Amino acid sequence: MDVSVHPPEELTAAERTAWTTMQAKTYSEGRSEMANPFLAPEFTRAVGRHRRDVRVAVVRDGGPHHEPVAFFPYQRTHTGVGRAVGLGLSDCQGLVHAPGFHWDAQELLTACGLAVWEFDHLAAGQQPFEQSATGVFASPVIDVQEGWEEYLSLLREQSPKFTRTTLAKERKLLRNHGDVRYVHDERDPRALRTVMEWKSAQYRRTGRSDRFAQRWIRQLVQDLFHHHSGPFAGILSVLYADGAPVAAHFGLRSDKVLACWFPAYDPDYSRYSPGLILHLHMAEAAAADGIAYLDLGRGRKEYKDSLKTGELNVSEGWVIRRHPVAVAHRARRAPVRALRNTVVSHPQLFERADRLLKGMGRLRERGGAR
Repeated sequence: MDVSVHPPEELTAAERTAWTTMQAKTYSEGRSEMANPFLAPEFTRAVGRHRRDVRVAVVRDGGPHHEPVAFFPYQRTHTGVGRAVGLGLSDCQGLVHAPGFHWDAQELLTACGLAVWEFDHLAAGQQPFEQSATGVFASPVIDVQEGWEEYLSLLREQSPKFTRTTLAKERKLLRNHGDVRYVHDERDPRALRTVMEWKSAQYRRTGRSDRFAQRWIRQLVQDLFHHHSGPFAGILSVLYADGAPVAAHFGLRSDKVLACWFPAYDPDYSRYSPGLILHLHMAEAAAADGIAYLDLGRGRKEYKDSLKTGELNVSEGWVIRRHPVAVAHRARRAPVRALRNTVVSHPQLFERADRLLKGMGRLRERGGAR
């Protein structure tokens, strides 16, 4: 392999086109997860505009003048600790490559100057990296390739009570609040600010870490919201009632995949389950827009189980070279990940932890009110 490393903004137009073409070709050969917008060059370039540690390894098979055969985006510390781009934010990670390309993970890390590369949403089928995975997790999806009516029919069959209840709540919302409308691709930046405010409040209310408290994440989302050319785009979907937003979602789309990312709703309308109503409208609009599936993201939640038609697999772990930095990094990170996964995978432990976090959130809110 001939490997050259660049900041993402230094990739040429031809290289970015080759990257996108690889995604399309791999998707056409049955690797649907490779079409995920988190694997697109536009996402890596956007993160690179807000973080200085983003790099892309361009892999050529046969020499520096040959055409690229793979692109490997990552973040790197000065000590050689590597992470997937947007680790903790991105829902699909890995090396984007031409069909049939094989690589050696250790050789790739050496060429990139990495002692370790950490991932938490590795796309399935990346065997050189999967060998280092410490866990595999389901990422529920909504398949709408056959159209909205086919999906709705399947939903009525597999989740009849959920479907009846959700549709009835939408009718009730319409009766009680008049004008109810859905905008699939809202371009009003005020609606985006509302989503981030709702989401921040939800994080605090449930005791979770507020992602939008980090300036670079706020700026990244705003950046992606304004990216609206070609198959890759930031999509803000909003459900309105009485002229005001009651539920909204910001995600990313590629030619075939809508990646669900930041859903939120107004708690004052919770009795109508506006978030569920919103997701049904998103599925309908995505089907009409030629999207093959909506990726709901890793993690088991009741609403995902009700909406999904199937699952993809993603994995987490570390690719490690024999290097003291790698050993120290894994020793520090592994116990935290193991504890989290143990809690999440056991319902009783998860319920207790969830109650504790929500209790802490309520205490913080009371403290802030004072």
